[in-house]
Amino acid sequence: MTLTHLSLAQFRSWSRLDLDLDRRPLAIFGPNGSGKTNILEAVSMLAPGRGLRAAPAPDQARQGKDAGWRIRAALGDHAVDTVALPFQPRTVLIDDKPVAQTALGRLLRILWLVPAMDRLWSDPPEARRRFLDRVTLSLFPDHADLALTYDKAMRERNRLLKDQIGDPAWYRALEAQMAEAGAALTRNRLDALAAITAAQDGGDFPAATLTLLPGEGQADDPDPGSIADRLAAMRPRDLGAGRTLTGPHRADLGAHWGPQEMPAALSSTGEQKALLLSLILANARALSDQPVVLLLDEVAAHLDADRRAALYDAISALPAQSLLTGTGPELFEAFGPRARRLSVTKADGLSQAVEQGG
Repeated sequence: MTLTHLSLAQFRSWSRLDLDLDRRPLAIFGPNGSGKTNILEAVSMLAPGRGLRAAPAPDQARQGKDAGWRIRAALGDHAVDTVALPFQPRTVLIDDKPVAQTALGRLLRILWLVPAMDRLWSDPPEARRRFLDRVTLSLFPDHADLALTYDKAMRERNRLLKDQIGDPAWYRALEAQMAEAGAALTRNRLDALAAITAAQDGGDFPAATLTLLPGEGQADDPDPGSIADRLAAMRPRDLGAGRTLTGPHRADLGAHWGPQEMPAALSSTGEQKALLLSLILANARALSDQPVVLLLDEVAAHLDADRRAALYDAISALPAQSLLTGTGPELFEAFGPRARRLSVTKADGLSQAVEQGG
């Protein structure tokens, strides 16, 4: 299954865009602010969640919060629509039938790397946990449903804690739900880390040893019984804090690389970037039997010529579609004829696109 067409209406800086796609990488270039990243963001909205910018739907409308937008895509034999109308939740349709957002994850795996993620190894654990869960979701589509089940039960438990409810009977059913869903979440995360580790090729980008760190909440526990016991034992402390202090929502991602097992957080900026690229490429390789789209925003500008060439070789070898952005066509010269090129400009507040070459 391949993403063959993308149509935008009133999304970000695009009044209208109709773009045909094929298996070749698409290099999108143009000045800053011209609307390149908006194309990548639109593709990312074909995955569950808020996309690569994590923006609320009203903020994505070209004409403002009181307007709407529409994204339509052709994916194999399927037509996929995601629509945001004013003052209504975003809706998703597959072949004109309304579905939950989680259904998108079963059709297409979308991976992305954006400049804000360059700080991943120095950001708080929450950022690495989101990254890990996007990786896990790409490999295990049920991960989104498990996360929703866990979060719903935890919100109910937190409400009891804030209201200082001390009766154990109020907690048992919620903690049982959290334990079952939380154990499954943790197993998915551990299996995802194993798959990504096995898919690293150790070539021009550093291979890493990846670990699920327990943080303060023993968040690497895959056993529902011990999770439930710990939640019960932690009630007095949780009552004092007014929230749940143990569980998979406290997990962190650890990474070490090289013969010296250098922690990612202590590596140079360049090596941290290379490590992120290694993980994204490995994620795509681990999904070789699934339809995958890889979104790389402004990635070329942060690499020297040799690493750009190595990246383009790796991308061209992937069983995935790839969209990349950069400020100028020279950044993509090493692709040669393997990639299509799309020039994006902006005039009178509207983005425009023209394909360059064949």
